[in-house]
Amino acid sequence: MTNVISFRKSDNVRAEYIKIPADRKKLKLLIVKPEKPDGKRPGVLWIHGGGYVTGMPEMVYMSRAVDLVTSGGAVVVSPAYTLSLRRPYPAALLECYEALLYMKDHAEEFGIRTDQIMVGGESAGGGLAAALCMYAKDHRTVNIAFQMPLYPMLDCYDTESSKDNHGKVWNTRRNHLAWRLYLRGLKDKTAVPAYASPSRREDHSGLPPCYTFVGDIEPFRDETIAYIERLRAAGIPAEVDVYPGFYHAYDMMNPEKEDAKLAAERFIRQFKLACERYRAEQRG
Repeated sequence: MTNVISFRKSDNVRAEYIKIPADRKKLKLLIVKPEKPDGKRPGVLWIHGGGYVTGMPEMVYMSRAVDLVTSGGAVVVSPAYTLSLRRPYPAALLECYEALLYMKDHAEEFGIRTDQIMVGGESAGGGLAAALCMYAKDHRTVNIAFQMPLYPMLDCYDTESSKDNHGKVWNTRRNHLAWRLYLRGLKDKTAVPAYASPSRREDHSGLPPCYTFVGDIEPFRDETIAYIERLRAAGIPAEVDVYPGFYHAYDMMNPEKEDAKLAAERFIRQFKLACERYRAEQRG
């Protein structure tokens, strides 16, 4: 790996930035890993949220991603993908895909297991994580072991929970604007591809196992639950926890509250169980 442009160290976590070749530009990646790794670890491509419109890789420090490093022992890679104000779909997806391929090709340097490359993200990052699972599976390039799309932005059309929603952080008005910006490059808005809006996908067979959580009062509740139900219908192990009173990104906004801590603990427990199950399946 080349072009290390920054370094940060705290709480037994080491972080650095690198730049990799990507379409039209150099793509910046934030790599966060244990300070003293012992052997190869699961690698997680974590995609930041922000409605495809805003956000940055450094959001890992307020999200569940840093827990994957400090408590889960993973190596997290977060790409600075192009936001929709600059370039609409499919720019963000293709750049995240480039980051995923780079992780696979440079697994030795990252110190990650090639058989435990995972994806995750919150909000729009969760939507991109789900889309990336579909894209990698269809192109037969990376066998993603597990997906963690937290309260993901999956459906460009209104659901019962996303219409007339006036919740904190994210609501119907912001959701409509964000989707218009992200999809503005599509000529036919009536035929939105599943790689742009993963809820459009009909065949979920062969996708990775999944864990997610979502709040019961937030816009993405119904599309998150529907995604899990479709995975299960296709025979894919998938679980969702629905937390009462959680608005969008509640865990990130209220990290010191007991219910947010419980959600974080449950998330890490599910991640560790997924790692154990996957290793057992590979041995068997």
